[in-house]
Amino acid sequence: MPILGAHMSIAGGYYKAVEAAQQAGCDCVQIFTKNNNQWRAKPITDEEANRFKSALVELDISQPISHDSYLINLASPDKDLWKRSVEALIVELQRAEQLGIRHVVAHPGAYTSSSEAVGIKAIVRGLDEVDRQTPGLAAGVLLETTAGQGTNLGWRFEQLAAMLEGVKNPDRLGVCLDTCHVFAAGYPLETEKEYRATMRALNQTVGIKQVRAIHLNDSLKPLGSRVDRHAKIGAGEMGLEPFRHLLNDRRYRKVPMYLETPKGTYRRQDLDVVNLRTLRGLVG
Repeated sequence: MPILGAHMSIAGGYYKAVEAAQQAGCDCVQIFTKNNNQWRAKPITDEEANRFKSALVELDISQPISHDSYLINLASPDKDLWKRSVEALIVELQRAEQLGIRHVVAHPGAYTSSSEAVGIKAIVRGLDEVDRQTPGLAAGVLLETTAGQGTNLGWRFEQLAAMLEGVKNPDRLGVCLDTCHVFAAGYPLETEKEYRATMRALNQTVGIKQVRAIHLNDSLKPLGSRVDRHAKIGAGEMGLEPFRHLLNDRRYRKVPMYLETPKGTYRRQDLDVVNLRTLRGLVG
């Protein structure tokens, strides 16, 4: 069976996210290690870190990952924002390390007033600086595929490939594939032929082995819309077939997959529970 989980809140303590994951029937969990819309971060105490790690073991939740702050923009042409983004990503990696998390998912960035080429160079430079300042850390960065809204980079597989190929130490990098984002960026996934063509394009650029995590989201907006709006599994423009192809693709058997779908209830049931049941029903 695929390794399935969800993004969970750390409200009340990091261990609470693990408990919520276990209650929803998850195998794995994703968290923010701090408020994702703020720069500042309260230090993580040893007690908090130990309780989180203990909860993972006790509740049998594997492969925890974190997502970085939405404020971080390594593609920014603004020198101050770029520098602040580098410093913030370093803190994200240090916090992940403290919690025993191996991967921090990061949106590559938006080039705003510069250009695609200049933005990619800024991202590469930023990732190199982050790597230089965090020697010895096991935690690394997973660049997320994006929907391509505005000037956001990472919506074309070639852009991600250029980032991975440009850095000095690619061993600490990987990719997080987001189904909604890939679909919204214009990569079709519905028929088996379309799915195979998209995965072939991914393999020829980034390389499927670079995919270390997957975000499972349906899309509220149509194919190629380049608009990032997540939906309940099977309730958006994608339907169930793309997820059926993905969950039965042997190449991703050991890659953890995390729901980032809307929270709430559906027919009095927790939406994470509903989504996980839907996904598991597609396997086999």
